[in-house]
Amino acid sequence: MQGGGYDVDSSTMSDLTHPAKHPPEHPVIFFDGVCNLCNAGVNFIIDRDKKRVFRFAALQSETGSALLRRHNMDENSYDTFILDEGDTCYTRSDAALRIARRMNGAWPLLYGFIIIPRFLRDAVYRYIAGNRYKWFGRSDQCRVPEPELKELFLP
Repeated sequence: MQGGGYDVDSSTMSDLTHPAKHPPEHPVIFFDGVCNLCNAGVNFIIDRDKKRVFRFAALQSETGSALLRRHNMDENSYDTFILDEGDTCYTRSDAALRIARRMNGAWPLLYGFIIIPRFLRDAVYRYIAGNRYKWFGRSDQCRVPEPELKELFLP
C-alpha cells in the first residue's frame, strides 16, 4: 500500500487477517469507525449488498487493530479503508472499485475505472480522505450497529 503511513510498495497485501476468522465468501471491509463519510459509505454498501456478502470492522476495533499490528501499520492512521478478500487485501481506490463490482444494480459498472492508473485514482482518494473530517465531520465513538445488522460486523 502506498501513502497514509503505510510504506508498502503494493496496494495489495496477502494474509492480512487469518482466513479462519471469516470465510472467503464474506470479504471484510475495514473502515474508520468515527468518520461520518466512512459510516455513510458502510450504510450505502449495506443497502446495496442484498446478498449480505460483505462483513465490516472498524479499524479502531479489536479486529482492525490486530490487522494493523500484524503488518506494522500505524494503529492511529485510519486514512484508507481495506478490503480483505481472504487471500489478498486492497486499499484506497482498488478497494472501492472491487467493492462496487460486488454490489447490486449498475454499481459494478464502476469497476471499469480500474483502467485509470492507480496513482491518479489514489490521488483523488487521498484528497477526499484528507478532508473527510472537515467536510463530513466525525463521531466521538465508533459506530454501534443496529441489532438487525450486528451479524455483519466483526468485533
